[in-house]
Amino acid sequence: MRELTGRVAVVTGAGSGIGRALALRFAAEGMRVALADVQPDALEETRRALAGAVPAGTGTIAQVTDVGDEASVQALADRVYDGFGAVHLLCNNAGVFAGGQMWSRPAADFEWVLRVNLWGILHGVRAFVPRMLDQDSEGHVVNTCSVAGLFAAPFTGPYTVSKFAAYAATETLAHEFAMTGAKLRASALCPGGVATGIHRSGRNRPDALAADPTDDQRFIDTVIADTVADGIEPAAVADAVVDAVRAERFLVLTHPSYAAGLSGRAAALAEGALPGLPDFESRG
Repeated sequence: MRELTGRVAVVTGAGSGIGRALALRFAAEGMRVALADVQPDALEETRRALAGAVPAGTGTIAQVTDVGDEASVQALADRVYDGFGAVHLLCNNAGVFAGGQMWSRPAADFEWVLRVNLWGILHGVRAFVPRMLDQDSEGHVVNTCSVAGLFAAPFTGPYTVSKFAAYAATETLAHEFAMTGAKLRASALCPGGVATGIHRSGRNRPDALAADPTDDQRFIDTVIADTVADGIEPAAVADAVVDAVRAERFLVLTHPSYAAGLSGRAAALAEGALPGLPDFESRG
């Protein structure tokens, strides 16, 4: 999908970080943008940022949305189609982080992270893709999967499990688009260290899924905080997404060092060995 001007984009997790950067970039391209986030104040900040930065006449819809709740995502889709009449670019971007050793963290960690990182994507696909197909026009779905969906790092069990599943869902979706002759394409966005607030995502955790911290969790939380502090800017990720949509590129890597890591991973797996890890903190 090379032409973006005048088309419609939907971005979940638009209240901050990569989501806000995507929304700003799409609006700067002349797209109408629907913003979704579970935090009303953050969502409003992004809406105001778009109002002050985008070309005159660019339309915006903002709706508080819990991507882990199917009805909430369906309500978002209904509002976007009522307001804009179409969707051409869907970015299932909302995500949260919880880490720790696989055997020490409670089921609530896995339930919360899978609810957002995996089911948020599945709900988005089910709510929007059938209508995007009915449009019979070019379109694209971008799912934020993370480099953690390609490399299984220690002490990140809940997050990594969710992101591997998110990647699998995206690759499956891309194959289904291709095999059915759809005019839609799909991309797996796999960012590494990016200067976002992902390490503070517990602020949005439901009380019903609360859990007491453990030392292993505190350790990985510190590692993640240090990584994002030295990460690339979210705007660079948004640039990569726009390039991928226009080029119909499936895998979107934000750090060139990860490509070499994938080659090494494939070779190790072919030999039946445990793959090594790339430099997650590399800036390139």
